[in-house]
Amino acid sequence: MSDRFPLVPRYRLDDEQTWLVGIDPLRRYWLLVNGDEAKPIILPGLSTHDFDQFRQAILAFRGLVAGDTLELPTATGTALAIRCASKNCFAIDFEVNGHPATHLFDQEALESLLMTAHPDWQCAPHHRELGRQTLSLSWHQPAASKTAA
Repeated sequence: MSDRFPLVPRYRLDDEQTWLVGIDPLRRYWLLVNGDEAKPIILPGLSTHDFDQFRQAILAFRGLVAGDTLELPTATGTALAIRCASKNCFAIDFEVNGHPATHLFDQEALESLLMTAHPDWQCAPHHRELGRQTLSLSWHQPAASKTAA
């Protein structure tokens, strides 16, 4: 068993502590976990191709009840799985420093993030740099993790 148990706060729009770094052009959500500015996590965000798909995703999210799980498409190809824990509490599982963690959001905060999937949405100019950071980090990763035997 791990000696670490990552605790992640419930993200709310009215939090005193800043938790949202930004949203890059691929609609990935850059979050500070427990205010740690050293290493933000990057959650894949909802990405849709047209308004009807966007509308269906938002309505599906609004229709979640406790115990439901909704998988939404992302630009990275990894589904964004949202689990409704209770009336105003939604969970997204995502690792923090290599350890599993559950990130909790209230409905207003998570819906605000999902709204960035609207076809007319554009990220803030200074958030484009977040996407560039990811690209530059990818240059330092190996091209293949395993070789054929």
